[in-house]
Amino acid sequence: MKKSSTLFLKLVILLLGSAALAFCIFVIPPTIGSFSTQGYDPILAGLYLPAVPFFIALYKAFKLLTYIDNGQAFSDLSVKALKAIKYCGVIISALFIAGIPYIFTAAEKDDAPGVVALGLIIIFASFVIAVFAAVLESLLKNAIELKSENDLTV
Repeated sequence: MKKSSTLFLKLVILLLGSAALAFCIFVIPPTIGSFSTQGYDPILAGLYLPAVPFFIALYKAFKLLTYIDNGQAFSDLSVKALKAIKYCGVIISALFIAGIPYIFTAAEKDDAPGVVALGLIIIFASFVIAVFAAVLESLLKNAIELKSENDLTV
């Protein structure tokens, strides 16, 4: 059961990564500079910055699932992977927070409040992921400490 659930999660990670990579390669470059997106070019180009920590977080999540498959769920490698995911979530949130003023002015110009809402949703979602990873990291550290104490007791 465990292998099938981690296999499913690995496939989901690969699909997310493939979709994001396809978006970065096939959607953003042709859109930048087109006449229909005047004023949005810096926003579209700025989407490449959060893509880097996004791909790093996906890679670390994939490695974490590999550790779980190999029976190393309660190891320092898992803690490091969760810590990297936490930092990536914070970085993505910070990058979108830094870009929100420009997104707001561009959306105000075109009367498109959905663009601002989408930016806020991304900020909230990446921050929730960062907090969740921080909680899991803390729990995992405590579990590793308890495991090492029990191993020393025996």
